[in-house]
Amino acid sequence: MTTDPLVVFTPSGKRGNFPVGTPILTAARQLGVDLDSVCGGRGICSKCQITPSYGEFPKHGVTATEGALSDWNAVEQRYEDKRGLKAGRRLGCQATVLGDIVIDVPPESQVHRQVVRKAAAARAITMDPATRLYFVEVEEPDMHSPTGDLERLERALKDQWDIPAITADLSLMSKLQPALRKGKWQVTVAVHKSHSGATASITEIWPGLHEGGLYGLAIDLGSTTIAAHLTDLETGEVTASSGLMNPQIRFGEDLMSRVSYAMMNPGGDKEMTRAVREAIDDLTKGIAEEGNIDPNLIVETVFVCNPVMHHLLLGLDPVELGQAPFALATSQSMSLDARDLDLTTMNDRAQVYILPCIAGHVGADAAAVALSEEPGKSKDLVLIVDVGTNAEILLGDTSRVLACSSPTGPAFEGAQISSGQRAAPGAIERIEIDPATKEPRFRVIGSDIWSNEDGFDAVIATTGITGICGSGIIEAVAELRIAGLLDSSGLLGSAAQTGTERMVPEGRTHSYLIHDATAVGGPRITVTQGDIRAIQLAKSALYAGARLLMDEMKVDKVDRVVLAGAFGAHISTKHAMVLGMIPDAPLENVSSAGNAAGTGARIALCNVAARVEIERVVGEITKVETAIEPKFQEHFVAANAIPHKTDPFPELSKIVSLPDLTFNTGGESDSTSGGRRRRRRG
Repeated sequence: MTTDPLVVFTPSGKRGNFPVGTPILTAARQLGVDLDSVCGGRGICSKCQITPSYGEFPKHGVTATEGALSDWNAVEQRYEDKRGLKAGRRLGCQATVLGDIVIDVPPESQVHRQVVRKAAAARAITMDPATRLYFVEVEEPDMHSPTGDLERLERALKDQWDIPAITADLSLMSKLQPALRKGKWQVTVAVHKSHSGATASITEIWPGLHEGGLYGLAIDLGSTTIAAHLTDLETGEVTASSGLMNPQIRFGEDLMSRVSYAMMNPGGDKEMTRAVREAIDDLTKGIAEEGNIDPNLIVETVFVCNPVMHHLLLGLDPVELGQAPFALATSQSMSLDARDLDLTTMNDRAQVYILPCIAGHVGADAAAVALSEEPGKSKDLVLIVDVGTNAEILLGDTSRVLACSSPTGPAFEGAQISSGQRAAPGAIERIEIDPATKEPRFRVIGSDIWSNEDGFDAVIATTGITGICGSGIIEAVAELRIAGLLDSSGLLGSAAQTGTERMVPEGRTHSYLIHDATAVGGPRITVTQGDIRAIQLAKSALYAGARLLMDEMKVDKVDRVVLAGAFGAHISTKHAMVLGMIPDAPLENVSSAGNAAGTGARIALCNVAARVEIERVVGEITKVETAIEPKFQEHFVAANAIPHKTDPFPELSKIVSLPDLTFNTGGESDSTSGGRRRRRRG
């Protein structure tokens, strides 16, 4: 057994033992970790920046102490003096391994950057934002009427725009008099009017007529990705959409791992809060550049997030969310100054609105989905599934709406998968397996050409084929089942049982070989038995949560299914049904809503009445707690089969025929057809 230190890389999850003194960059290269470097490890290019994490990491089985890396050296100091490094960063080519350590590779250090696939969906929204522009003509000061400039501005707003009262903080006051005089007593002000009826406040002022626009951010703060939409507050148009990986991944890929980190590491919650706030500032700066606007024009931000992210954004310890009864510090909506959250890139006086949470494990993101999809107004029974590291599920119609969350884990994001990776150029995102030849063909992110079509190699020359992302692994498992390479229990057959040499033995189990480029130094991409099990666990949790809601509603089927989130837009509904991710339903009634949580955030950003509405709706949603429901485990176990052990899935059988076979580890297969059982040898 090796005594060499263990190095774990996030977000990839790749790990290995390395001798003391091994540079982090070397370890990354040997493990195939996506860490950039163009200078050959000489400390010149700074592309290999990494962030070491210290503390207890139960999920990784690692305790990382401060001395786990070599000391800061002269090369790093030279770079720090010339260009500067973010706090906590090291150069991977200079830092060497001394002990067990968890290393985060930030997005800007990755060769294949994450593609955040939560684009803004087209949506008609009635424009009535909380913050609006008002052009006013202010009475000049008069020796005989000794009133202050603010009071005369307030009077002008009341007379010309029927705004009865205003407030202005000290930082705005310092701009007031120069703006009035430069504009010759004509100014444009951005006024924020709260939906709660609080006194309106001035967030910005410009001399004369301001025609540079006014903007807000709708931010979907997920446990894996942070997606933002820069929105014009006058037209509702999405000027730019952008996103990045949530840097908290280095503390744990799933929510409970982060709660555990906070429990086991004093100050860990503050560390995670600081990381996510810095990431939001970086995202704000980047999206302003992409939209070609001054970040000072961003005067409002709406956040939607799950309860753990909600607490960590606000700087609240999430420990209570990790144990029954899963109590939130507050479930109400929150209206804050951006400065309260240490957000400094946007306007100094920008306002923040956070949607209400439904319950301890069903957060503001689920509320945003409810605002966007309006299940309570549906005449037919609709099941809405927002698939992610933690799935939020809504079931309802005009009679009532139920909600729950289900701990699917990160497998759907490509994590915990042997060849898995985040969605980035070069990642396999679509796959088909010919049922007759058992041969695969696939598409990668960044290309519309299939791997067996002319021109594929030329198109992917710059990205290569790097791994398989979440939508790809879902389709791969479903295709294996359709092609007769995987039985209903989730067991992969051998080459003899299936008739294809693509089934490769690995101990007592087998893997399916999708792509092998090891001869030219590339990756070998397979679907292993462990990958199948990870997907089974994730999809079973999802299905079990949906079935619990159906039990509560006393129904055995739903009329419609809506897939929300990045997966909703990028996985085939047929493959989702083959896997048994969702209950059986007519395929034509299974649709995608895209990033419904992000759409809900945009609605709340652009329409102040929507904030009143969602606060009312959340109070009427019934929460079902999966953690204490005895039938959850029963549904979970039955859902381990593909598509399901007891549910016949009649609608699915209309569109695809799944082979009725059973593999075993001894090289033989039982195949049942037409009620007759026969034994066959591959």
